[in-house]
Amino acid sequence: MRRFSLAAVLLLAVTAAARSTPESAQPSVFDQDALIATFMSAAEVAATIAGAPEGRVSDQQIRNVDAGGYNVGVGVVQRPPTTSLGAIQHHQQTEVYYVVSGAGTLVTSARLADARPLDPEGTVVRTLTGPSDFGTIEGGESRPVSSGDMLIIPEGVAHGFSEITETITYIVVRVDPERLVELKLK
Repeated sequence: MRRFSLAAVLLLAVTAAARSTPESAQPSVFDQDALIATFMSAAEVAATIAGAPEGRVSDQQIRNVDAGGYNVGVGVVQRPPTTSLGAIQHHQQTEVYYVVSGAGTLVTSARLADARPLDPEGTVVRTLTGPSDFGTIEGGESRPVSSGDMLIIPEGVAHGFSEITETITYIVVRVDPERLVELKLK
């Protein structure tokens, strides 16, 4: 039941985020007759988590597919314990997190101070986040997160962890309505 509930929530979040882009603004190169489901087994997700390097931030994209009018990526992020707040703000991508294990405090805000753009030709922008800035959060809201929690972080919202008390691992679903991130089918 829990697996079904998680899948249903993720599907609703992805659908809602994709519909936030007006129909006329969405490129239409997708062949609806060729629509197929993309499957990632529990073993594949577990192997991705197990393959994350110890003691450093790891963001590994499992898939990024054309979902008809927008792209959707699924990956795994792992972050070691820290008490330093760095933040990122994605300009055209919504993210949905499902915390698999660990705990920390996530801070979100509409404002990012000292914003520095990520290299637009760099691997992170091309394969994970699309155009994004790094910086420091101004103000914001702090929220403890732990295993089983889910979050939706809309495009334009600065976010980062002010504290991670135990290594946190989360599945991230990235909704890319502008199709800015490279596809990864396998």
